[in-house]
Amino acid sequence: MTFSLSQKVALVTGSSRGLGFGVAKSLGNAGAKVVINYLNDRESAEKALDSLKRDGTHAMLVRADVSDPEQVASLVEAVEEKFGSLDILVPNATPDQPQKPIEEYDADFYRQMYDFFVMSPFHLTRAVLPGMKKRGRGRIINITSEVFHCSVPEFSAYVAAKGGQIGWSRSMANELAPHGITVNTVAPGWIPTERHENDPQDAKDEYLKTIPLGRWGKPEDVGNAVSYFASDAASFITGQTLCVNGGRTPW
Repeated sequence: MTFSLSQKVALVTGSSRGLGFGVAKSLGNAGAKVVINYLNDRESAEKALDSLKRDGTHAMLVRADVSDPEQVASLVEAVEEKFGSLDILVPNATPDQPQKPIEEYDADFYRQMYDFFVMSPFHLTRAVLPGMKKRGRGRIINITSEVFHCSVPEFSAYVAAKGGQIGWSRSMANELAPHGITVNTVAPGWIPTERHENDPQDAKDEYLKTIPLGRWGKPEDVGNAVSYFASDAASFITGQTLCVNGGRTPW
């Protein structure tokens, strides 16, 4: 029962497919009520919702732009009205992340990365804190990336924003610990999902060679790590980053 999330409510942003859906599925399998969030792809979101319900998960679907503070406030209000609480927050939503030299980026793109990976968790956390503080318990688990730890080149906007997200999470861990709220991060490696369908096969082959465990990660690998941080088993762990990448960052 240590890993049970029964009676807990989890919001996973950007969870209509890919890693986000893998996280939502794992939380649901652990017994949590799950909120699927999406912005543009309603068809995928409805399929995700149906899949969770077929598995016996109590779930709901909410459309919201999680980079917009007003929509974030409405999203959290809708969840709390439906389920009565919001116990687990997983900021996962992400825009496209093109890999290119710094000369080809512009300031607006850098700001977009910052909006998604620093400002969105900020808005979401501000919205869920009143309820979490009142209950004296909460779990915030940011989905970051190995790109920060591996210093991936020609990815400067994404790497910088993910570094900011990790730093912000560590600061929040110390600030919110007295309220019984833990803040941790899960840093996946390259895990092929729908967004990677058109990526060059030679790039995939070369990356696979660098994974010590010798296989590709799966969305549920990330989801299981999130479920651990969300559980009572991790109640004395905060401010930490767990790399889920088959051993590419072993420290």
